[in-house]
Amino acid sequence: MARLGTADNFLSARGFSAFSFSRISCISRFGNFLNSKPKTKNSKLVSALLDWFAVNARDLPWRRTRDPYAIWVSEIMLQQTQVKTVIPFWNRWLRELPTIEAAAKADSAKLHKLWEGLGYYTRVRNLQKAAQQIVNSSRSRGDEAQINKKSETPHVVSYKFPEKFEEVLALPGIGRYTAGAICSIAFNQPTPILDGNVIRVLTRLFGIAENPKDKTTNAKLWQLAETLVGRAVLCPPRRGEDTAPYHCSHLNQSLMELGALVCTPRNPQCMICPVQKLCMACAENRVEELPNLGKREKATARRFAAFVIERNGKFLVRQRPAGVVNAHLWEFPNIEVTGARLDLPEIFKSEFGGVPEKISPLGTVKHSITRYRITLEAFTASSKRVSPGNGVWKTPAQMQSLAFNAAHKKLASAAAKSILSDR
Repeated sequence: MARLGTADNFLSARGFSAFSFSRISCISRFGNFLNSKPKTKNSKLVSALLDWFAVNARDLPWRRTRDPYAIWVSEIMLQQTQVKTVIPFWNRWLRELPTIEAAAKADSAKLHKLWEGLGYYTRVRNLQKAAQQIVNSSRSRGDEAQINKKSETPHVVSYKFPEKFEEVLALPGIGRYTAGAICSIAFNQPTPILDGNVIRVLTRLFGIAENPKDKTTNAKLWQLAETLVGRAVLCPPRRGEDTAPYHCSHLNQSLMELGALVCTPRNPQCMICPVQKLCMACAENRVEELPNLGKREKATARRFAAFVIERNGKFLVRQRPAGVVNAHLWEFPNIEVTGARLDLPEIFKSEFGGVPEKISPLGTVKHSITRYRITLEAFTASSKRVSPGNGVWKTPAQMQSLAFNAAHKKLASAAAKSILSDR
């Protein structure tokens, strides 16, 4: 695919004349961009973003290292998760699993406990699969003892993380964006990135009104991102920088940072934006309209009844099987229900084989998983006859070492408090 360089190159690569290009409505939004000497605009953009990032970048722990393992972990954790949420998880992970080898060898219980509360648990399982793949590949090459003694960070690199983009992309759980982020941030390679923040920044800067999810528009956004990070390679060192500045790393991070701090989805702070004068959306008063993400898919409501059953100071819990949502996590027995009225005794009998002596409401927890809006209604229950099925009995202390999803973790806390209140 041709790079988005000069306007003439962009047009000729597709067989369009400047006249015919302007007549095509689906990409007419790029007209102003193409007529504004993109090399000049791109150079100004890159320079302004690098200068802004040097002064305004947040002091995040993964920005204090160039260890690709640590940066990789941060990128996986940051997927669909806010920075402030990730920081304590990242710090704890690097303390407990400071190397690729440690992540590869960790048992499933520890792995999920370290991830407990971050959600999207497939991420952590893929991270371990990738770590195991790196270890096995290193061993097969006989280069497993590559320890970076000159590391600027305390994170020991015991197995070499792959540096080639194609090799990083081939790891489980790593897509084009994550591979580009790792290669640019850790190795300063001119690999483009395109996440939600960057999409928002680029669509506004270049006045792109088409839906970024559209295949053609998405490809053009990737081209823009590639052009900008490629332009960063040509930037001379800033004052105080060494002769080999991390401009590719900083340019990509500046795009993400601008989207997170200034070019926000709602109420963007255009007046303090370092590239306001170069922004087409700002000039045309279309900032609030972009990006054009189309109509959001309507969320589906689901309702569950959970039973917190206690016997001799222990509670019945079960582990979710592999291959389902929240696989390997622990939960209280629950069942999806419909209808306005719940026949709780009948539900209990069908699930546990006994007649409940008493059922009392414990509380309601509302949460979301992907496109589902879930209402979890919890009840305490007691019965002399309870068939545990695939469940096990655990004390509150024992439950603390188990990984629960956020909703059931709240139930575990409520269950522990109920034991204390009865004493």
